[in-house]
Amino acid sequence: MTARLPALSLAASPGRRARTVELAKDIEARGFPGVYCPSFGDAMGLCLSIAEATTTLEVGTSIQPIYLQHPIALATSASYLHEIAEGRFRLGIGVTHGPVIERLGVETGKPLTDMRNYVTAMRAAGEHMGGLPPVVLATLRDKMVELSVDIGDGAVWANGSLSRMGHSVGLIPQERRDAGFWIGNMIPTVIDDDIEAARARNRKTLQGYVALPNYRNYWIEAGYDAEMQAAKAALDAGDADALVAAMTDRWLDDCTLSGPAGRVRDGVDAWFDAGVTPIVVPSSTSGGQAKAVAELFDVYA
Repeated sequence: MTARLPALSLAASPGRRARTVELAKDIEARGFPGVYCPSFGDAMGLCLSIAEATTTLEVGTSIQPIYLQHPIALATSASYLHEIAEGRFRLGIGVTHGPVIERLGVETGKPLTDMRNYVTAMRAAGEHMGGLPPVVLATLRDKMVELSVDIGDGAVWANGSLSRMGHSVGLIPQERRDAGFWIGNMIPTVIDDDIEAARARNRKTLQGYVALPNYRNYWIEAGYDAEMQAAKAALDAGDADALVAAMTDRWLDDCTLSGPAGRVRDGVDAWFDAGVTPIVVPSSTSGGQAKAVAELFDVYA
């Protein structure tokens, strides 16, 4: 059976932007279907550069925070990118997290209301600009999934639990899925024959997410009440060792991919089987983004 290739997450840090675009070209040449760009850095700019440097690769933001710019401004950029990419671009947007909002110093309302109003304004502006690309909402819990069905063209998770995904995907009517409603999940992934080293790297990635109440509430709903209560107690006590202990293998393996090539490949297939496009967020135990992507290439060589 032909391997089902995941999409990849790519980020461009200062001084490495041109090399990241070259890496995207290599990803396309190896047959991977898409690249999705996270919120740090200029995700829209990176998507534009990748779209211009490739011909078949799907590109998207995952995600562009809505509080960074006016909806008309984002509609203008998204419409332009949609045209340049010739339909290969998806605009993933989200309300981002409390600490980011605090750093921005912006006033916000309720997330669901803010998202609905933002998409409404953006779509109205897009009608005069040649149209918008598919709009994908960053989702986590049920109400935002339902909103994505109501006003969006897709839904994308970050660090979603595989065991919970059947419930979440079930909130999306089958007719919408059949009509092309896009469903994705950003999955922290570390490939290493030393599974404990790989897990340790993924734990480091997820420590910041465990500190967020909305993520803890999601994982409680996914069946990890004991882990999340222990994590909250560790955070309150400032006990880093207890926080790591609270992030059990059972929980970690449900929302990340860790270990040898075959184990990671099987994990990617499990996400496909769940009806979700897996977006691998590669990290490495022995290098940076380029090394992590090379390790993924080896998995599917």
